[in-house]
Amino acid sequence: MDQTAQAPTSAESESMPGWKKKVAVFLVGQTITTFGSLLVQYALLWHLTLTTKSGVVLALAAVFGFLPQAIVSIFAGVWADRVNRKVMIIVSDSTIALATLVLAFFMLSGVDDLWLVFLVMAVRSVGAGIQMPAISALIPQIVPTDKLMRVNGINSSVQSSLLIIGPVAAAGIYSTVSLAAILFVDVVTAVIGLSLLATIAVPTLSRAASNDKPSYFTDLKEGLSYIFSHDLVRWVMVIYSIVFLLVVAPSNLSPLMLVRTFGSDVWLLTILELSFGIGMVAGGALMAIFASKMDRLGMMVGTSILFGVLAVVMGFTTNLILFYSLFFLIGLAVPAFSTSSMTLLQETVEPERQGRVFGFVGIVMAVAMPVGMAVLGPLADIVSVEILLIASGAITVLIAVVAVLLPAGKRAIAAAHASTGPEAN
Repeated sequence: MDQTAQAPTSAESESMPGWKKKVAVFLVGQTITTFGSLLVQYALLWHLTLTTKSGVVLALAAVFGFLPQAIVSIFAGVWADRVNRKVMIIVSDSTIALATLVLAFFMLSGVDDLWLVFLVMAVRSVGAGIQMPAISALIPQIVPTDKLMRVNGINSSVQSSLLIIGPVAAAGIYSTVSLAAILFVDVVTAVIGLSLLATIAVPTLSRAASNDKPSYFTDLKEGLSYIFSHDLVRWVMVIYSIVFLLVVAPSNLSPLMLVRTFGSDVWLLTILELSFGIGMVAGGALMAIFASKMDRLGMMVGTSILFGVLAVVMGFTTNLILFYSLFFLIGLAVPAFSTSSMTLLQETVEPERQGRVFGFVGIVMAVAMPVGMAVLGPLADIVSVEILLIASGAITVLIAVVAVLLPAGKRAIAAAHASTGPEAN
């Protein structure tokens, strides 16, 4: 087992020899495994779409793909605070790879029943739910606190790049070989990524190594109590949840507006997705370059308001170039919002509680988007997408402004500046 230690603080930045190499190896491994996962994600969706042409099947795929992740995230957060996080990632990723390998062999033998595909999707979803809090809580253990914003920005830019490359690569492989081949590629990328992760020494928190730990459910209760009683953490969680719910409109309904207003040619949709993806890559790069000069909470609030303003303008625009430009700006703002909020939590929450906090973040990420679409999707068939964009954007701006002006918001701002110190400003 790795040596017992606490997560590094900013004062330790210069006394952590080799931290850059650790981070580089970790990010390369995560990039490789994420690439394989994206290949499978797109390939399974296309396979179900082309073979069944059923809306019910796609709805079930969404349930099996997201619901298990949401359910397991909060429990996984507790595990991430009770065990070595590297081991937790390796076990969960190995399980995902094994399930994918089994599905590949079944498909090679001619068995591709829906229940089998859904079962593997559920296993992969559970694995993702377990990994997310472990990965988010592990990063502060190998990155000096004063470098977190930059590293998170780099990671965001890389992950955004994969969102552009992934569909193209999946389409190329799926059209030339088979779904089984993509499944095997995912297994190989998982093996490579896990092999790289195994070379990194990740300290086990002293609390996790102790034999005198509270019971599992005591830890769970304490984690939830901490989230809802800590002014800054609670405030960040509320803003994070609201933005994830309301950003569904400009991100997921914009293609519908494009088709209804500007035309249904495939190239129009392709440019829209590319503009968003390129914006995300550029946004992550900017966060990595200028991270040390950015105020975390100010960036989080500012991008929340920007999301709302951009959605309102999109609702009024009738110019295609402007429409693409606004979608690019939304993509540009996404890494700023996600990186600043995640870094703020990593800097604020004690190492022994980060697993549980990021487990809750995982629930928000897995549930908010589907819930938002469940409401806004049907509404888009009753009223115009433009109205939904304007309404959701205005509500986002209003909530962000009110959140800052409320006493709870002022306390959160004071706590954020106290915890991050002058280097965040």
